[in-house]
Amino acid sequence: MSALVAIAITTGLLSALWGWLSIALGLLTWAGFLGCTSYFASSDDSLKGLGVSLASNLSGVLWGLSLIHGSQWLEHPMLGYLLTGVVAFIMCVQSRQRWLTFIPGTFIGCCATFAAEGHWQLVVPSLLLGGLFGYLMKRSGLWLKARADGRAPAADPARQGG
Repeated sequence: MSALVAIAITTGLLSALWGWLSIALGLLTWAGFLGCTSYFASSDDSLKGLGVSLASNLSGVLWGLSLIHGSQWLEHPMLGYLLTGVVAFIMCVQSRQRWLTFIPGTFIGCCATFAAEGHWQLVVPSLLLGGLFGYLMKRSGLWLKARADGRAPAADPARQGG
């Protein structure tokens, strides 16, 4: 079995589980899939990569809230557009920080906050659980492939110090 097929199987199963769980918990299913997508799109599929993806998502939520509330305080729409440009610049520059290097994750968190009309109380747990589900989809898929090939699954490189 190829890694792609194994990951596709576990992604399908865990996507169905996430769809049910998110509704049962009153979370935003789509925002969870954004968290999952953010993890899959990052170049580091270790636990550290999950942490960077989630930290970037959460910083994006904060930037989204700052734009929503900052634009409300500004009296002229053009000032809101200027604020958007400044915040977008900062969202990119913050990637100099070790835990915020995944710029697309920051934009995903910001956009999710806009889409949820600033309801961060729903966005944050949805992104966090979605990212965790993404990690589990990949890890369980690699586990399935290793089992199908008759060998022990590889450990997470971040846990081995590498």
